[in-house]
Amino acid sequence: MSHDHDDRPQLTAAQAAAVLTPPPGRNGGDLVVESLQGLGATTVFGLPGQHALGMFDALRRSSLRYVGLRVENNAGFAADAYGRITGEVAPLLLSTGPGALTSLAALQEAAAASAPVLAISSQIPSAGLGGGRHGYLHELRDQQASVRDIVKSVHTVRAASQIPSAIAAAWESALTAPHGPVWVEIPQDVLLAETTLPVVSAMDATPRELYPRPELTIAAAHLLSNAERPVIIAGGGVVRSDASGKLRALAEKLDAPVVTTFGGKGAFPWEHPLSLRSWLEDRHTTDFLEDADVLLVVGSGLGELSSNYHTLRPRGRVIQIEADAGKLESNHPALGIHSDAREALADLLDAVERREDPAAAERVVTVLEKVRARIDAQELTLEQQVLAAVRQALPDGSPSFWDMTILAYWAWSAFDARRPNTMHSAQGAGGLGYGFPAAIGAASADPTIPVLAVSGDGGAMYSIAELATARQYDLPLTWLIVDDGGYGILREYMTGAFGEATGTELSRPDFVALAESFGVPAVRTAPESLAADLGKALATPGPSVVVLPALLRMFEPTHL
Repeated sequence: MSHDHDDRPQLTAAQAAAVLTPPPGRNGGDLVVESLQGLGATTVFGLPGQHALGMFDALRRSSLRYVGLRVENNAGFAADAYGRITGEVAPLLLSTGPGALTSLAALQEAAAASAPVLAISSQIPSAGLGGGRHGYLHELRDQQASVRDIVKSVHTVRAASQIPSAIAAAWESALTAPHGPVWVEIPQDVLLAETTLPVVSAMDATPRELYPRPELTIAAAHLLSNAERPVIIAGGGVVRSDASGKLRALAEKLDAPVVTTFGGKGAFPWEHPLSLRSWLEDRHTTDFLEDADVLLVVGSGLGELSSNYHTLRPRGRVIQIEADAGKLESNHPALGIHSDAREALADLLDAVERREDPAAAERVVTVLEKVRARIDAQELTLEQQVLAAVRQALPDGSPSFWDMTILAYWAWSAFDARRPNTMHSAQGAGGLGYGFPAAIGAASADPTIPVLAVSGDGGAMYSIAELATARQYDLPLTWLIVDDGGYGILREYMTGAFGEATGTELSRPDFVALAESFGVPAVRTAPESLAADLGKALATPGPSVVVLPALLRMFEPTHL
């Protein structure tokens, strides 16, 4: 079998000489950073450690921009946000053992949210691999075993020549739908050993496309074209695949109402006549979805939050488009289409017939009025006032990152994200401490746009050390900390279930004084001055903190 190499770029004499006589003083770490540069990376996140020093030393010989955080888990959250915002692979450089393990909660969130994070971890020296107990610092019997259940793929390097191929394979895996975190690990001695291998040049790691099968597209188009009451649920897959425009075109062609999941915030215009917004934790919305004769679910597994805690029982036909094969029909029988959301929506848009239903927008208005009446009956004026103040202060193009806190739970349902891929939270895995380090990742991706982070006082304590990072890199981000003296949502859950709460009340610092000790300006605000204080902070260059002492309540659940 012959191969035609004529279309491949030819090396000049100078390039050929450089390949044959690579610069001295390079090691395995140089192959790591050269591979990342060759694949198009510009920014890396991480935290150095003894076994990983070969990688970090090589950074100074590269053009890569390094953003170093203070805790590995926070570095993972920053990489997660960078990947979500840019759609590009976010490299995360980690050390062995404790450093690697400390990143796992962030990688779980990246997996749940389909964020393309490339974690490159060091390992103990090669002689210690294989499960023996040699007593190396940071030694684990099988470090890979700790990450295998979390990441999409694991790539192990045992020689310097394997580094470029391993990183390229991981890169391709991270960007193949569904996006997600991947893991490469390289022993300390391989990173430190001098190499005479040529400098890594441009590399190709093109992700595999995931197209829908044509017979399934035809079947789905027939169901939707002939439906009497079609409804669409748009999940995070629509946002990740940049398919919001195609979603809107399909909804308008079908006159089909659209509800977005919490991960799909912004995928459909909030004020559109067909927009059911994001009131998924509401029985009126659940009833409306159950009444659809055809329910199109795009880029969602209809998990706990997206199904009103598994109380959703569709009575009509379900069509599910999902890039993660493990989520296809995992909760509801469906016409399952294993595909990237963008590709499937594009094909459906061509295949469906236009249908007109003037009553569809009226039905949407009726549902939203019922939701509004239910919320208004609960005397939750403060909560709605605070959320409105945040929306007023936040520029439309600014991304926001929400920790697991009561105001975020309100935002999932009630916040108008205005644009796709601007509102992000840790609702995939549900870990605390996401908001502020994630905002650091987004601010690193585009330092010209102010970024908002929202945390409770409990979640803020997970990432308080990153105030030093924000100050060190002078990033344009504002951190809103809602201080209610404890883990507010757990206080509500426990009081409701057991009559009183245990372990939820927290001693905490003076957040304003603490922020100022890092050189970060801070202000204590009140609900009536929040919009002005937050707007001023967001408009001021560099990092800032706004502290809101407030006891917020959740609206009553409807799934119990």
